[in-house]
Amino acid sequence: MQGFNKYYPPDYDGAKHKSLNAYRGKHALGDRARKLDQGILITRFELPFNIWCGTCNAHIGMGVRYNAEKKKIGMYYSTPIFSFRCKCHLCSGWFEIQTDPQNTRYVVVSGARRKEEDWDPAENGGFAVLDTEGKAEPVDPLAALEKTTDAQTHATKVQAPRLEQLEDFSAHYNEDPYTHSLRVRKRFRAEKRIEQARTEADKNLKEKYGLPAELALERADDAATTAEAREEWARERLERAGENANRKRKLALEAPMLLGPPRRASTSSEPVASTAASSLRARILSNSARRAAVGESTGSLFSSLSSVSRKGTGSLAAGIALRKA
Repeated sequence: MQGFNKYYPPDYDGAKHKSLNAYRGKHALGDRARKLDQGILITRFELPFNIWCGTCNAHIGMGVRYNAEKKKIGMYYSTPIFSFRCKCHLCSGWFEIQTDPQNTRYVVVSGARRKEEDWDPAENGGFAVLDTEGKAEPVDPLAALEKTTDAQTHATKVQAPRLEQLEDFSAHYNEDPYTHSLRVRKRFRAEKRIEQARTEADKNLKEKYGLPAELALERADDAATTAEAREEWARERLERAGENANRKRKLALEAPMLLGPPRRASTSSEPVASTAASSLRARILSNSARRAAVGESTGSLFSSLSSVSRKGTGSLAAGIALRKA
Protein backbone atom coordinates (compact mmCIF):
# COMPACT_ATOMS: atom_id res chain seq x y z
CA MET A 1 0.00 0.00 0.00
CA GLN A 2 1.30 3.42 -0.88
CA GLY A 3 2.10 5.92 1.85
CA PHE A 4 0.24 9.19 1.68
CA ASN A 5 1.30 12.61 3.10
CA LYS A 6 4.84 11.35 3.62
CA TYR A 7 8.00 12.34 1.91
CA TYR A 8 10.14 9.57 0.54
CA PRO A 9 13.65 10.74 -0.47
CA PRO A 10 15.06 9.60 -3.83
CA ASP A 11 17.55 7.21 -2.23
CA TYR A 12 14.86 5.45 -0.12
CA ASP A 13 14.68 1.73 -0.84
CA GLY A 14 11.71 -0.11 0.67
CA ALA A 15 13.39 -3.53 0.54
CA LYS A 16 16.48 -2.15 2.23
CA HIS A 17 15.16 0.39 4.75
CA LYS A 18 11.76 -1.24 5.49
CA SER A 19 10.39 2.00 6.99
CA LEU A 20 11.06 5.71 7.16
CA ASN A 21 12.03 5.44 10.85
CA ALA A 22 14.73 2.93 9.95
CA TYR A 23 15.84 5.16 7.04
CA ARG A 24 16.28 8.14 9.41
CA GLY A 25 17.69 6.00 12.24
CA LYS A 26 14.93 6.84 14.71
CA HIS A 27 12.65 4.76 16.90
CA ALA A 28 8.92 4.73 16.41
CA LEU A 29 8.43 6.11 19.94
CA GLY A 30 10.72 9.00 19.22
CA ASP A 31 12.57 10.64 22.12
CA ARG A 32 10.78 8.39 24.63
CA ALA A 33 12.98 5.49 23.54
CA ARG A 34 16.31 7.28 23.89
CA LYS A 35 17.29 5.00 26.82
CA LEU A 36 15.64 1.88 25.52
CA ASP A 37 19.01 0.16 25.18
CA GLN A 38 19.27 0.37 29.00
CA GLY A 39 15.80 -1.11 29.48
CA ILE A 40 14.32 2.30 30.33
CA LEU A 41 11.22 3.72 28.67
CA ILE A 42 10.15 7.33 29.18
CA THR A 43 6.48 7.30 30.13
CA ARG A 44 3.93 9.62 31.70
CA PHE A 45 3.49 8.86 35.40
CA GLU A 46 0.91 10.32 37.80
CA LEU A 47 1.56 10.35 41.55
CA PRO A 48 -0.83 7.96 43.28
CA PHE A 49 -0.66 9.78 46.66
CA ASN A 50 0.74 12.91 48.33
CA ILE A 51 4.47 12.90 49.00
CA TRP A 52 7.16 15.11 50.59
CA CYS A 53 10.23 15.67 48.43
CA GLY A 54 13.37 14.43 50.18
CA THR A 55 15.61 17.10 48.59
CA CYS A 56 13.64 20.34 49.03
CA ASN A 57 11.13 19.02 51.60
CA ALA A 58 8.31 20.43 49.47
CA HIS A 59 4.87 19.00 49.31
CA ILE A 60 3.83 17.42 46.00
CA GLY A 61 0.15 16.66 45.63
CA MET A 62 -1.47 13.52 44.39
CA GLY A 63 -2.14 13.52 40.64
CA VAL A 64 0.92 15.56 39.59
CA ARG A 65 2.34 14.11 36.38
CA TYR A 66 5.98 13.56 35.48
CA ASN A 67 7.97 12.14 32.58
CA ALA A 68 9.24 9.13 34.51
CA GLU A 69 11.84 6.55 33.59
CA LYS A 70 10.00 3.24 33.66
CA LYS A 71 12.12 0.15 34.22
CA LYS A 72 11.37 -3.47 35.01
CA ILE A 73 13.31 -4.49 38.14
CA GLY A 74 11.84 -7.88 39.06
CA MET A 75 8.94 -10.31 39.10
CA TYR A 76 6.33 -11.30 41.66
CA TYR A 77 5.33 -14.73 40.37
CA SER A 78 4.14 -13.84 36.85
CA THR A 79 3.56 -10.12 37.57
CA PRO A 80 6.43 -7.73 36.73
CA ILE A 81 7.61 -5.12 39.23
CA PHE A 82 8.20 -1.68 37.68
CA SER A 83 10.19 1.26 38.96
CA PHE A 84 9.30 4.89 38.13
CA ARG A 85 12.13 7.41 38.55
CA CYS A 86 10.93 11.01 38.47
CA LYS A 87 12.61 14.42 38.81
CA CYS A 88 11.06 16.96 41.19
CA HIS A 89 9.82 20.03 39.30
CA LEU A 90 10.84 22.31 42.21
CA CYS A 91 14.41 21.26 42.98
CA SER A 92 15.28 18.80 40.19
CA GLY A 93 15.84 16.10 42.81
CA TRP A 94 15.19 12.51 41.84
CA PHE A 95 12.77 10.22 43.68
CA GLU A 96 11.76 6.65 42.89
CA ILE A 97 8.43 4.84 43.32
CA GLN A 98 7.94 1.14 42.75
CA THR A 99 4.92 -1.11 42.32
CA ASP A 100 4.10 -3.71 45.00
CA PRO A 101 1.96 -6.47 43.39
CA GLN A 102 1.92 -8.52 46.58
CA ASN A 103 0.03 -5.81 48.46
CA THR A 104 -1.48 -4.10 45.37
CA ARG A 105 -0.03 -0.67 46.09
CA TYR A 106 2.82 1.74 45.31
CA VAL A 107 5.88 2.15 47.55
CA VAL A 108 8.23 5.15 47.77
CA VAL A 109 11.77 3.73 47.59
CA SER A 110 14.05 6.75 47.71
CA GLY A 111 14.18 10.55 47.34
CA ALA A 112 10.81 11.20 48.99
CA ARG A 113 8.44 10.03 51.69
CA ARG A 114 4.74 9.38 51.60
CA LYS A 115 2.42 11.73 53.45
CA GLU A 116 0.46 9.82 56.08
CA GLU A 117 -3.16 10.90 56.02
CA ASP A 118 -4.78 8.53 58.48
CA TRP A 119 -7.44 10.64 60.13
CA ASP A 120 -7.84 10.19 63.88
CA PRO A 121 -11.23 11.41 65.17
CA ALA A 122 -9.89 11.83 68.72
CA GLU A 123 -7.17 14.25 67.58
CA ASN A 124 -9.69 16.34 65.67
CA GLY A 125 -12.21 16.80 68.48
CA GLY A 126 -14.38 13.83 67.66
CA PHE A 127 -15.06 10.40 69.07
CA ALA A 128 -13.30 7.23 68.09
CA VAL A 129 -15.41 5.10 65.84
CA LEU A 130 -13.76 1.81 66.78
CA ASP A 131 -11.31 1.37 69.65
CA THR A 132 -9.17 -1.69 69.05
CA GLU A 133 -6.37 -0.90 71.50
CA GLY A 134 -5.65 -3.68 73.94
CA LYS A 135 -8.01 -6.06 72.21
CA ALA A 136 -6.96 -9.15 70.33
CA GLU A 137 -8.22 -9.56 66.81
CA PRO A 138 -11.04 -12.09 66.50
CA VAL A 139 -9.91 -15.44 65.25
CA ASP A 140 -11.41 -16.52 61.96
CA PRO A 141 -12.68 -20.08 62.52
CA LEU A 142 -12.34 -21.01 58.84
CA ALA A 143 -8.76 -19.74 58.68
CA ALA A 144 -7.91 -21.60 61.89
CA LEU A 145 -9.49 -24.78 60.49
CA GLU A 146 -7.48 -24.54 57.27
CA LYS A 147 -4.24 -24.42 59.27
CA THR A 148 -4.94 -27.56 61.31
CA THR A 149 -3.15 -30.82 60.60
CA ASP A 150 -6.37 -32.71 59.86
CA ALA A 151 -7.43 -30.14 57.27
CA GLN A 152 -4.04 -30.24 55.57
CA THR A 153 -4.04 -34.04 55.58
CA HIS A 154 -7.55 -34.09 54.11
CA ALA A 155 -6.51 -31.61 51.42
CA THR A 156 -3.43 -33.68 50.55
CA LYS A 157 -4.95 -37.18 50.61
CA VAL A 158 -8.55 -36.54 49.54
CA GLN A 159 -9.00 -33.24 47.77
CA ALA A 160 -5.80 -33.31 45.70
CA PRO A 161 -6.48 -36.81 44.20
CA ARG A 162 -10.07 -35.80 43.58
CA LEU A 163 -8.96 -32.71 41.68
CA GLU A 164 -6.52 -34.78 39.65
CA GLN A 165 -9.28 -37.26 38.84
CA LEU A 166 -11.59 -34.45 37.70
CA GLU A 167 -8.83 -33.03 35.55
CA ASP A 168 -8.29 -36.46 33.96
CA PHE A 169 -12.03 -36.77 33.28
CA SER A 170 -12.12 -33.30 31.78
CA ALA A 171 -9.13 -34.02 29.57
CA HIS A 172 -10.67 -37.35 28.48
CA TYR A 173 -14.03 -35.87 27.52
CA ASN A 174 -12.57 -32.77 25.91
CA GLU A 175 -9.87 -34.45 23.85
CA ASP A 176 -12.23 -35.02 20.90
CA PRO A 177 -15.30 -32.80 21.30
CA TYR A 178 -16.57 -33.45 17.77
CA THR A 179 -16.82 -37.22 18.29
CA HIS A 180 -18.54 -36.81 21.66
CA SER A 181 -20.94 -34.26 20.24
CA LEU A 182 -21.72 -36.55 17.29
CA ARG A 183 -22.46 -39.46 19.64
CA VAL A 184 -24.71 -37.36 21.84
CA ARG A 185 -26.64 -35.91 18.90
CA LYS A 186 -27.11 -39.38 17.38
CA ARG A 187 -28.54 -40.74 20.63
CA PHE A 188 -30.77 -37.69 20.97
CA ARG A 189 -32.20 -38.18 17.49
CA ALA A 190 -32.95 -41.87 18.20
CA GLU A 191 -34.69 -41.04 21.48
CA LYS A 192 -36.59 -38.23 19.76
CA ARG A 193 -37.95 -40.61 17.09
CA ILE A 194 -39.09 -43.09 19.75
CA GLU A 195 -40.80 -40.35 21.72
CA GLN A 196 -42.56 -39.05 18.61
CA ALA A 197 -43.83 -42.55 17.81
CA ARG A 198 -45.16 -42.94 21.37
CA THR A 199 -46.86 -39.57 21.21
CA GLU A 200 -48.52 -40.45 17.91
CA ALA A 201 -49.73 -43.81 19.30
CA ASP A 202 -51.17 -42.12 22.40
CA LYS A 203 -52.93 -39.55 20.22
CA ASN A 204 -54.53 -42.24 18.04
CA LEU A 205 -55.65 -44.19 21.12
CA LYS A 206 -57.25 -41.11 22.66
CA GLU A 207 -59.05 -40.28 19.41
CA LYS A 208 -60.28 -43.88 19.08
CA TYR A 209 -61.84 -44.07 22.57
CA GLY A 210 -62.73 -40.39 22.91
CA LEU A 211 -60.32 -39.69 25.76
CA PRO A 212 -59.35 -36.12 26.70
CA ALA A 213 -56.15 -34.82 25.10
CA GLU A 214 -54.61 -33.82 28.44
CA LEU A 215 -54.93 -37.36 29.86
CA ALA A 216 -51.52 -38.88 30.59
CA LEU A 217 -51.27 -42.54 29.54
CA GLU A 218 -48.96 -45.02 31.24
CA ARG A 219 -46.26 -46.74 29.26
CA ALA A 220 -46.69 -50.46 28.56
CA ASP A 221 -42.96 -51.07 28.85
CA ASP A 222 -42.83 -49.78 32.43
CA ALA A 223 -42.43 -52.89 34.62
CA ALA A 224 -43.43 -51.16 37.84
CA THR A 225 -46.58 -49.66 36.30
CA THR A 226 -47.54 -52.99 34.71
CA ALA A 227 -47.14 -54.87 38.00
CA GLU A 228 -49.20 -52.25 39.84
CA ALA A 229 -51.96 -52.46 37.21
CA ARG A 230 -52.07 -56.26 37.49
CA GLU A 231 -52.34 -56.12 41.26
CA GLU A 232 -55.13 -53.55 41.01
CA TRP A 233 -56.98 -55.69 38.47
CA ALA A 234 -56.70 -58.82 40.63
CA ARG A 235 -57.90 -56.92 43.72
CA GLU A 236 -60.90 -55.50 41.83
CA ARG A 237 -61.72 -58.98 40.48
CA LEU A 238 -61.76 -60.47 43.98
CA GLU A 239 -63.94 -57.65 45.26
CA ARG A 240 -66.35 -58.10 42.36
CA ALA A 241 -66.56 -61.86 42.94
CA GLY A 242 -67.30 -61.26 46.64
CA GLU A 243 -70.04 -58.77 45.78
CA ASN A 244 -71.66 -61.21 43.34
CA ALA A 245 -71.61 -64.02 45.91
CA ASN A 246 -73.21 -61.75 48.55
CA ARG A 247 -75.86 -60.62 46.07
CA LYS A 248 -76.77 -64.23 45.15
CA ARG A 249 -76.92 -65.23 48.82
CA LYS A 250 -79.22 -62.31 49.62
CA LEU A 251 -81.51 -63.12 46.69
CA ALA A 252 -81.68 -66.77 47.76
CA LEU A 253 -82.65 -65.80 51.33
CA GLU A 254 -85.32 -63.37 50.13
CA ALA A 255 -86.86 -65.81 47.59
CA PRO A 256 -90.52 -66.88 48.43
CA MET A 257 -91.20 -70.46 49.55
CA LEU A 258 -93.05 -72.75 47.13
CA LEU A 259 -96.44 -73.69 48.68
CA GLY A 260 -99.24 -75.73 47.24
CA PRO A 261 -102.62 -74.21 46.18
CA PRO A 262 -105.48 -74.06 48.72
CA ARG A 263 -107.42 -77.29 49.01
CA ARG A 264 -111.25 -77.75 49.01
CA ALA A 265 -113.18 -79.49 51.75
CA SER A 266 -113.20 -83.22 51.30
CA THR A 267 -115.70 -85.76 52.49
CA SER A 268 -113.06 -88.07 53.82
CA SER A 269 -111.36 -86.14 56.64
CA GLU A 270 -108.69 -88.65 57.56
CA PRO A 271 -106.94 -88.82 54.15
CA VAL A 272 -107.03 -85.03 53.94
CA ALA A 273 -105.59 -84.63 57.43
CA SER A 274 -102.81 -87.09 56.69
CA THR A 275 -102.07 -85.36 53.43
CA ALA A 276 -101.94 -81.91 55.15
CA ALA A 277 -99.65 -83.27 57.87
CA SER A 278 -97.32 -84.79 55.32
CA SER A 279 -97.30 -81.56 53.34
CA LEU A 280 -96.47 -79.52 56.47
CA ARG A 281 -93.73 -81.94 57.43
CA ALA A 282 -92.30 -81.73 53.89
CA ARG A 283 -92.30 -77.91 54.00
CA ILE A 284 -90.55 -77.81 57.39
CA LEU A 285 -87.93 -80.27 56.22
CA SER A 286 -87.41 -78.36 52.95
CA ASN A 287 -87.01 -75.03 54.79
CA SER A 288 -84.40 -76.43 57.20
CA ALA A 289 -82.56 -78.05 54.31
CA ARG A 290 -82.61 -74.77 52.40
CA ARG A 291 -81.13 -72.79 55.30
CA ALA A 292 -78.33 -75.32 55.71
CA ALA A 293 -77.62 -75.28 52.01
CA VAL A 294 -77.48 -71.44 51.91
CA GLY A 295 -74.81 -71.44 54.63
CA GLU A 296 -72.64 -73.94 52.78
CA SER A 297 -72.45 -72.68 49.18
CA THR A 298 -74.47 -71.14 46.43
CA GLY A 299 -74.41 -74.29 44.29
CA SER A 300 -75.90 -76.47 47.00
CA LEU A 301 -78.52 -73.76 47.57
CA PHE A 302 -79.87 -74.08 44.07
CA SER A 303 -79.86 -77.88 44.29
CA SER A 304 -81.87 -77.70 47.54
CA LEU A 305 -84.35 -75.33 45.96
CA SER A 306 -84.80 -77.66 43.02
CA SER A 307 -85.40 -80.62 45.39
CA VAL A 308 -87.89 -78.58 47.38
CA SER A 309 -89.72 -77.68 44.19
CA ARG A 310 -89.88 -81.35 43.21
CA LYS A 311 -91.29 -82.33 46.61
CA GLY A 312 -93.90 -79.59 46.41
CA THR A 313 -94.90 -80.78 42.97
CA GLY A 314 -95.30 -84.33 44.28
CA SER A 315 -97.48 -83.24 47.18
CA LEU A 316 -99.53 -81.15 44.83
CA ALA A 317 -100.07 -84.16 42.56
CA ALA A 318 -101.07 -86.26 45.58
CA GLY A 319 -103.63 -83.64 46.65
CA ILE A 320 -105.11 -83.49 43.20
CA ALA A 321 -105.40 -87.29 43.17
CA LEU A 322 -107.16 -87.27 46.54
CA ARG A 323 -109.62 -84.63 45.42
CA LYS A 324 -110.42 -86.66 42.32
CA ALA A 325 -110.97 -89.73 44.47
